[in-house]
Amino acid sequence: MGGLTAEDLCRRHRRIGLDSNVLIYLLDDVEPWAGRAAELVTAVENGVSAAVISTLALAEILVGPARAGDLGRMERTDAEIRAIPGLTILPLGPELAGDAAVIRGVRGMGLADAIHLATARAAGATAFVTNDRRIRGSSKLEVVYLDDLLPSAP
Repeated sequence: MGGLTAEDLCRRHRRIGLDSNVLIYLLDDVEPWAGRAAELVTAVENGVSAAVISTLALAEILVGPARAGDLGRMERTDAEIRAIPGLTILPLGPELAGDAAVIRGVRGMGLADAIHLATARAAGATAFVTNDRRIRGSSKLEVVYLDDLLPSAP
């Protein structure tokens, strides 16, 4: 998969799932990933692709500010995530929970990661972007690692 920019990825996949770590890198300005995450979110905001996260991902993103006791930052972060054009936050319902259970059972992965993948699949995503190398793709969902995306040319 290496050799693609975030925009190339979004052109190839009309809908992508995002792991919480992608947005955490962006919001917390964690380099070297923040720039790649920003390019990915910009492509989504510009309508090159649509993106989806689970409500669980939103909770994971909000943990940092909550843990720090900064409820104002937590509320601002929540509002910022919800305001990203082209990003859908999908709730965990019974069907999605069942798919997550199958993914977890078959692949032996953690429940949170299984929920993220099930969310992407339920939304019709054909790619899932993460930086967690334990997450692997399938014939229906390509997993792309943020580390493998090239920065856009200046």
